[in-house]
Amino acid sequence: MNPSAESNIVETISSTGKSELAAQAINASKIYGEGDTEVRALDDVTVAFPRGRFTAVMGPSGSGKSTLMHVLAGLDTLTSGQIIVGDTDLSTLSERELTLLRRTHVGFIFQAFNLIPTLTAQENIELPLRLASLDLDSSWFNEVVGAVGLGDRMDHKPDELSGGQQQRVAVARALTARPDIIFADEPTGNLDSVTGTEILEFMGRAVRDFGQTIVMVTHDAVGASFADDVLFLADGKIVDELANPTPDTVLDVIRRIGR
Repeated sequence: MNPSAESNIVETISSTGKSELAAQAINASKIYGEGDTEVRALDDVTVAFPRGRFTAVMGPSGSGKSTLMHVLAGLDTLTSGQIIVGDTDLSTLSERELTLLRRTHVGFIFQAFNLIPTLTAQENIELPLRLASLDLDSSWFNEVVGAVGLGDRMDHKPDELSGGQQQRVAVARALTARPDIIFADEPTGNLDSVTGTEILEFMGRAVRDFGQTIVMVTHDAVGASFADDVLFLADGKIVDELANPTPDTVLDVIRRIGR
């Protein structure tokens, strides 16, 4: 492990303060099974995600990257430790409160788009707000729709849109509620390289221009290079981190971890 990785992360938590963090995990462990069948999907992980940053999370299959995203998003619970989104400790919430937090403070972008086929693009984008009984900010909605280049596609249903356009709808849906943090799970996995690059470039713009916070799980070194920072997991632990990544520096770390 990079000897400074864990200490740098802990320093971020202690020096930045909760108000400047979109989410954090503190001594987070997730254990499945027991005895000989015990699997530590997360093993005492401490990590912070400052607001206004784009972070990629990488690691081999079984490294814990998807588990980390799921517990940070409140989709799964820890065996021990804490998950804090904004200023809220998720362990203090009831199931109903957790559902409300996910609707209002957390956004999601999935590889499979997860659009409702019977709804138009506009209705899909507005859905999280409607589920949370929140009013739509029309000026913000128009800004987001314009930024993703969907102004002339709002009345189209998903099967009338290309894969790239569907993912743009999904990105706009995640942004419209202005969540504290957006989690993206292999968001370009179903797209060709050109369209995938366009989506990643826009996600970067959402961070730089809109102050959004994005955490993206990916296996792709080129995709990770669009992020501000990359975290590398192996065997449920953070084993390295990289700022200002390029495809080559990401691959260098992956090779070093694999030795």
